[in-house]
Amino acid sequence: IFFPVFNRKTGEPPLINGWIPYLGKALIFRKDAYKFLLDQQKKFGDIFTVHIAGRYITFIMDPFQYVYVIRNSKQLEFHEFANKMASKTFDYPALSKGKFPELKENLHRIYQYLQGKPLDIISDHMMKNLQDIFEWKCSQATDWETEKMYKFCCSVMFEASFVTLYGRVPAADGHKVISEIRDKFIKFDASFPYLAANIPIELLGATKKVRKELIHHFLLQNMTKWLGGSKVVQARQDIFEKYELLGDYDKAAHHFAFLWASVGNTIPATFWAMYYLLRHPEALAAVRDEIDHLLQSTGQKRGPTYNIHLTREQLDNLVYLESALNESLRMCSSSMNIRISQEDFVLKLEGNQEVVLRKGDWIALYPQILHMDPEVYEDPKEYKFDRYIENGKKKTTFYKAGRKLKYFLMPFGSGISMCPGRFLAMNEMKMFLFILLSHFDVELAENKAVRLDNSRMGLGILLPDVDIAFRYKLRS
Repeated sequence: IFFPVFNRKTGEPPLINGWIPYLGKALIFRKDAYKFLLDQQKKFGDIFTVHIAGRYITFIMDPFQYVYVIRNSKQLEFHEFANKMASKTFDYPALSKGKFPELKENLHRIYQYLQGKPLDIISDHMMKNLQDIFEWKCSQATDWETEKMYKFCCSVMFEASFVTLYGRVPAADGHKVISEIRDKFIKFDASFPYLAANIPIELLGATKKVRKELIHHFLLQNMTKWLGGSKVVQARQDIFEKYELLGDYDKAAHHFAFLWASVGNTIPATFWAMYYLLRHPEALAAVRDEIDHLLQSTGQKRGPTYNIHLTREQLDNLVYLESALNESLRMCSSSMNIRISQEDFVLKLEGNQEVVLRKGDWIALYPQILHMDPEVYEDPKEYKFDRYIENGKKKTTFYKAGRKLKYFLMPFGSGISMCPGRFLAMNEMKMFLFILLSHFDVELAENKAVRLDNSRMGLGILLPDVDIAFRYKLRS
């Protein structure tokens, strides 16, 4: 049932209100946002407002209009919304200017450690840590070993990221300590969509207790014992020390939030990249060929006992690996790019279109619609590992209705909400696949389809609905 609201101002988009008070269209949106938005687009065109759980969210569906939303970062703000959500989800005080002057800006400045030269250093550490973990985990695999794929990706990527960012746990059972933290992390992460949807943590079973235990791992007395942490985490620690009003628990909660941001999406993205490669033998062969060729041309030997070193340039030149990774990101990412109107304001779009916004209104881009648009990507439901390659080089021009798109692949958000760790995340996933395929023969051990679990629609990379067994052994 569609109830129009009669006090819409001239120039405001059509409102899809739903018939349940407060909830509006929340339930149907949560069930399958992608299908729901496509249906509304057919009925109402490229711009419409949906009432979802007490919020009025205006969706801009035309990718040529994205640039006008992204450009207006002064009137359409993101950070305040993100800070509120993060402080509630990870249990630290909101970054208010009065209480913590310039804390937000200072933390933002630290992201320079995830770009340029400092990125090379942290990537080198990640490569070394990944190789150590693969060697520890898999050097016995002279014959076929079988494991569950998501569990495997989670175990390797979590530990490698943890050690790279926070340092290694010096205890004799260092691996065990990290896997205990990982198990708690997985429990917390399962509740993340509910926390993001503003559901009180008290209603989520053991989540509150698990979160508290996780945060305690990051108290200063524990972190000082860890050896060889990264500059980015050290710089964050130094900043927190300057704010007397931040308690020890609050600082630890910030560190925990940073860990979640580092692995929460990278783990499922790594799973999908690996899963699609193993499902498509020609993709696997092309990527492995490229990897073997690079090792040969740089005179490096493959195998767990050899340390492989890759420069950023070498990683960037693996065009088949990058294309295969981008293709799996296109298929499994489902992030909603949100902006909040800071004032009553008229958003001017191309073609003399205008959208009248009220202060506090939400504007949303939903790139999954673009990623699955058959006008942009032929057969969008098909995995094509070389979709981002043209004449042996990276392909960066995509068209819709004969016009070149500025934005065609958006797994990491856009503009001011772009993920600051995206370069490191891409490097980590490439290095994981590089080591896996250079050291091991890998194949699926079960023939079943794994589908996307939609419970995280709008929040980043979707998880698989089931895990799947695979086998690996050392390459001869």
